[in-house]
Amino acid sequence: MRVVSLLPSSTEIVCALGMAETLVGRSHECDYPASVKTLPVCTAPKFDPHGTSAEINQRVREVLREALSVYRVDEALLQSLQPDVILTQSLCEVCAVSLADVQQAVCTWSDSAQIVSLEPSRLSDVLADIQRVADALNVPERGEELVARLQARLTAIAERAQSVAEKPTVACLEWIDPLMAAGNWIPELVEMAGGVNLFGESGAHSPWLEWDALREADPEVVILMPCGFDMARTAEDVPILEALDGWQTLRAVRTGRVYLTDGNQYFNRPGPRLVESLEILAEILHPDLFNFGHRGTGWQDAALRKATL
Repeated sequence: MRVVSLLPSSTEIVCALGMAETLVGRSHECDYPASVKTLPVCTAPKFDPHGTSAEINQRVREVLREALSVYRVDEALLQSLQPDVILTQSLCEVCAVSLADVQQAVCTWSDSAQIVSLEPSRLSDVLADIQRVADALNVPERGEELVARLQARLTAIAERAQSVAEKPTVACLEWIDPLMAAGNWIPELVEMAGGVNLFGESGAHSPWLEWDALREADPEVVILMPCGFDMARTAEDVPILEALDGWQTLRAVRTGRVYLTDGNQYFNRPGPRLVESLEILAEILHPDLFNFGHRGTGWQDAALRKATL
């Protein structure tokens, strides 16, 4: 079997299923596990991904006025790889190439390649997608085993977190300039980790957020998880928040409870490592109860950001 995975989460799913040897191509963003970096790259962005958050947001908006996705597919390379299965998504035009782009790239040379499009919006959808990939790869039993292991880990953390008496209010930010709250599976993870999610709805796309709404809510904890950014890149945007009128008066800022996370590797990828994402949240919200060893690699205090620059 020959598999091309066009989004990082599905690449991680294939590898977690023990089927890494079937991969023959990947997207430009697939980077975990490290072994996949040697695979041919089948996609590329249509915009310059470097610059300030505001500049990146503007470029993405401009591309989307003219296209279904902000990424392009290398049709010639995809055809040369002759995949039996192509893994893509239809959740977000900013996250990866669109289903329509993949279908267009394949229709001229193949009517046998199976296109599996993932569209997770809740945590349960992510687990269901893992099983869908396992079924497509003809290893359904591996999918069942992996899902069971992941669910057991999620449940153990959630049950322990529910025992806490004090659950802090939490604002998760998926973009800094302009402000965007985190939606989809993030509100679920916050609640499972023993927090009270203030913005974004479970199962709904991440919403834009007005600064006045964030200031008025005055969260006890602020967690930064910009889409596609690691901690070092996220740290570069902290001064944008610090310049906001009233930022320093927020409870989370005054008590030192503003945190950087590696949103790119964890929270933004609807795959197996959402379990690690829950572990990170649990460590942040209840450090006296949880310690999975993610501090410094998956998250850190925003006050320590200069060490990452």
